[in-house]
Amino acid sequence: MVVRALNVAEKPSVAKAVAEILSGGGMRTREGRSVYNKIFEFEYTISGQPCFMSFTSVTGHLMELEFEERYRKWTSCDPADLYHAPVRKSVPSDKLPLQRTLQEEARRCSWLVLWLDCDREGENIAYEVVEICRSSNPRLNIWRARFSALIQRDIHHAVQNLTRPNPLFADAVDARQEIDLRIGASFTRFQTMLLGDSFVFPFAENDKRLVLSYGPCQFPTLGFVVERYWEIQAHQPEDFWTINCQYTSDEGNAKFNWKRGRLFDHLAAVLIYEMCVEEPLATVYEVTGKESRKNPPHPLNTVELQKRASRYFRMSSEQTMKVAEELYQAGFISYPRTETDSFPENFDLQVIVRQQVEHSVWGSYAERLLDSSTNLWRQPSNGGHDDKAHPPIHPTKYSGGESNWSNDHSRVYELVTRHFLACVSQPAIGYGTTALIDIAGEIFSASGLMITAKNYLEVYRFESWGGSTIPNFEVGQQFIPTSLTLDMGTTMPPPLLSEADLITLMDQAGIGTDATMHDHIKKLLDRCYATKDVNTRFSPTKLGEALVMAYDMMGYELWKPYLRAMMERDMKAVSDGTKTKAEVLESSLRQMKECFLDAKSQKMKMFEAMQLFFERTNRPLSDQQVGGEVVRNCSACNDADMVLRKRPDGKFMVGCLNYPHCRNATWLPNALLEASVSDEICNRCGPGAVYRIKFKFKQGEIPPQYATEHTGCVGGCDTILKELIEICGTGTRNISGSRPGGNRGTSNAQMNSRSAAQRGPPSHDQHPTSIRLDPVLCHCQQVCSLLTAQTENNRGRRFYRCAANNCDFFLWETSAPSHANLSDASRITNRTSQGQHHRRSQTRFGQTNQGQPGRTASGREHGGRSTTANSGAFVRATGEVISHNSCFICGDTSHWANNCPNRNTS
Repeated sequence: MVVRALNVAEKPSVAKAVAEILSGGGMRTREGRSVYNKIFEFEYTISGQPCFMSFTSVTGHLMELEFEERYRKWTSCDPADLYHAPVRKSVPSDKLPLQRTLQEEARRCSWLVLWLDCDREGENIAYEVVEICRSSNPRLNIWRARFSALIQRDIHHAVQNLTRPNPLFADAVDARQEIDLRIGASFTRFQTMLLGDSFVFPFAENDKRLVLSYGPCQFPTLGFVVERYWEIQAHQPEDFWTINCQYTSDEGNAKFNWKRGRLFDHLAAVLIYEMCVEEPLATVYEVTGKESRKNPPHPLNTVELQKRASRYFRMSSEQTMKVAEELYQAGFISYPRTETDSFPENFDLQVIVRQQVEHSVWGSYAERLLDSSTNLWRQPSNGGHDDKAHPPIHPTKYSGGESNWSNDHSRVYELVTRHFLACVSQPAIGYGTTALIDIAGEIFSASGLMITAKNYLEVYRFESWGGSTIPNFEVGQQFIPTSLTLDMGTTMPPPLLSEADLITLMDQAGIGTDATMHDHIKKLLDRCYATKDVNTRFSPTKLGEALVMAYDMMGYELWKPYLRAMMERDMKAVSDGTKTKAEVLESSLRQMKECFLDAKSQKMKMFEAMQLFFERTNRPLSDQQVGGEVVRNCSACNDADMVLRKRPDGKFMVGCLNYPHCRNATWLPNALLEASVSDEICNRCGPGAVYRIKFKFKQGEIPPQYATEHTGCVGGCDTILKELIEICGTGTRNISGSRPGGNRGTSNAQMNSRSAAQRGPPSHDQHPTSIRLDPVLCHCQQVCSLLTAQTENNRGRRFYRCAANNCDFFLWETSAPSHANLSDASRITNRTSQGQHHRRSQTRFGQTNQGQPGRTASGREHGGRSTTANSGAFVRATGEVISHNSCFICGDTSHWANNCPNRNTS
């Protein structure tokens, strides 16, 4: 019986290469749902079992880890909530064709063979493929092909020795993804919303807000750059003095170094020098000579590849990995992402060397390596690292240079090949001589080297063994130095970090993996946190330095590598099975949340650090900049969200994040103790989703017939919420013109103890509300439509208009009375004096002044503007009152009289 097997590779090029090898070039090709991921079909036999092979691919990760919908907007919640907000893995829209291909193919197959890269990331992608395929065929038999090079030997061996996928590797990547998502999102939102609009950043383009990102690996990498820069800035040059001695003879030249090295005391150095000048006769009292060896490098892993390419060719780590990946996919080198720097014992190294014999440059050296009479061959050393997934990087196919190769391709291939030939070669051998002399009691030494066998240095042109020959000295020999000088020097600061230095520090601290280090370095440049000069040396920008300084001032060394190094060790423990994914997530996120909350409480230190480098904007700092829970999209401006806020005085409100451009706000009852946005969406209100809010009221401040806990809606449908607002008032105004909390001398509790029957229906004039709960009717008793003005002067303002063509009813929303029936209201038109008087005599909440325009309800004048306690006020999105002034023409608080739409209409 023929088994149908679905084979999935990580990239289209790998799928094609493997299919060509297994089919001998005889595969058939057909299209999949994705135009980039074709399907190759052929017959093959696996361990005696005839198989019909369908071979396709994905393009990296199939799924994305993200927060659930309501947490994705930056203003949807406090960033601290992201440490426990629900997350889910899903297939993004651009990968849906791939998902359909896998599901359709899996239905017809009984085997699934995974050809993903054999590292932790590849194993995680493999389990994404498994999840999608099993959704359409849960009976699939899952197999894993493990290979390190796209060559016939490796591919045929992999398919004949199938194993099972490793869930621990996938769990380790899941843990890393979730940790990085939660930490990165929380700190990035915090930094950006706190600082983005408060300072003038020269890096922002097209007036867009600069994203101040934070990454758990990216930030410690920046810390290395900033710390070295600070060392350079803190360096204080200091003069020193040293004595140099040289001797020249017919046999050569010797430069002697002073054993003291250098002295920072000028007087002491002069005294010693004068002693040597007075008695300059040098006596040789010791001569040593011995054979020296310079060992070849360990087999090549990813970190060393990046470091050496940077050092030898000044190639960026990102470019190095890009080129190496392309060489791997073309079958010229082995898998370039590996921590391993030692070959297994049964690895056939001579086969690789034999492939290089025909090369025009190093072919003769490869031939000598294979000749046992030269004694040039040596088993490579063990570097001590093994990721159990891939061997060290080595050439897999001979090439004298391909027509489509760039200069970088040629250089990386040459480095990989020469490095491999060097690591299987004997060390270089030399004879070193050291002579010690005595001048007036001061000791000087000179060393020389003569290379007797270059060995690996013949092929590894990137390294040299510096040294010079010196004359032959004998113990007891005396001579007068050719020169004896006292020289002054100045201490120099350490150099800026090169890319090779930075990768070394990251590797030592456990920051990132061999496959991700170059990404973290690139992000520093992309985020304008650092710059790199032509010598591949890094300097922090003002922004990068300011961010590191801010966290340093807080006392949390988030820019240090310790926390991330600990997380990397934990994730390795997950892949080894010594810790569980849940344990690592719990401990890492708990620790980082504590750091985040502490940083948030010290946010003003971020301002202090930023002010040292950047100019402030005129925008005020408010709590709005650090998030809030989204309730709905703002129906006034349609450009931002309305979020639930708690004011400093403990009152709650729902305000637009587009403040001050939009002042749309809904004030909640004074009696509220707690409020939080729920996951429930109101099925009556709109447009768009309107999330219901969980309310908890103070027991003694609401009538007994109302429950202290209530889940309600601010979209206009909630009768209970309307009644409680009318009873208790809102956080914006005093009841009946008195101080907050109720009538003067009467507490809320006393007021609420009266029964509703005694009190009668609440008066809208006494308890105005900012929530529209009833429809507006025009004079012809039709329900009016709520529209949004688009004219230049009134853009974004909303108004009520009758749908009937023969009705000229018009009313601004902020002028509408709280009662729905407006049949008794004056008819509003754009041009009649009757409409003008009506607009002038109404306040924002539908109250009508009984006196002349410009007077309050009590008849007092105050500069033409209402000063009643029930008048509106300009407020921030957090609820703080900015101004108690309102337009003296119409009483609206959203504009001044000079911008009033009713101006010049009388």
